[in-house]
Amino acid sequence: MKFLIDGHEAYAYTGGKPFDPALPCVVFIHGALNDHSVWTLLARWCAHHGHGVLAVDLPGHGRSGGAPLASVEAIATWLHRLLDAAGVRQAALVGHSMGSLVALQAAERASVLVMVGTAYPMTVSDALLATARERPEAAMAMVTAFSHALPSAKPGYPGPGAWLRGGSMALMRRLQHRQAAVNLFENDFRVCDRYAGGEAAAARVACPVHFILGAQDQMTQPRHNAVLGPLLKPRIHTVPAGHALMAEAPDAVLAALRQALAGTPP
Repeated sequence: MKFLIDGHEAYAYTGGKPFDPALPCVVFIHGALNDHSVWTLLARWCAHHGHGVLAVDLPGHGRSGGAPLASVEAIATWLHRLLDAAGVRQAALVGHSMGSLVALQAAERASVLVMVGTAYPMTVSDALLATARERPEAAMAMVTAFSHALPSAKPGYPGPGAWLRGGSMALMRRLQHRQAAVNLFENDFRVCDRYAGGEAAAARVACPVHFILGAQDQMTQPRHNAVLGPLLKPRIHTVPAGHALMAEAPDAVLAALRQALAGTPP
């Protein structure tokens, strides 16, 4: 499904069903150097179980046009405009990694807030930022290694033996190479690194909050939620996976999401 936001085309995957704004809406927000495709299983389940689904491509990512935005706050404002264009007043906001910070910042429009693979502050090392700037291909390989606890998928989604690390690397390469004028990798990791509005955003949250965390996550380690945990008082779901937990533990992540959505039934 396509929208026009700030003069640029914006794309949202609807889970294989036509989007109906009258249904309880679930909005999926991807992380750095990703797109809507990381949410395919979860988006399809929600769309086929009574929800309207918008798995967005952020500006400059995937099928959405425009330049990549440079801050969590700007992306959250863009997301509100997309909800307005879709005719949605309130939605379950589900964000992964960088997208979890966007969901938090945008949570005044949330019926439930689900932060997947999250941490705050989401600082990025100077070494990784420098590598992202100077040798983005090497930085992608580093992040791919850090993000996965498993070499390949277990039986299930997307299929037994699927090469998780190869698929992740291919997605990042494709998105990076589409942005000829911008180093998308460096942009996105700087968005994460500079975000300092978590405490103020948490103070505005008035809906139930869930964290879905990977027990083996090396990118956003569960122990790095000491700041937001006391402020948001989330229900915490821990799954046996690394940072790429939607691919490594799809059934467990889906089960946790279903529990989170149980308070907003179709």
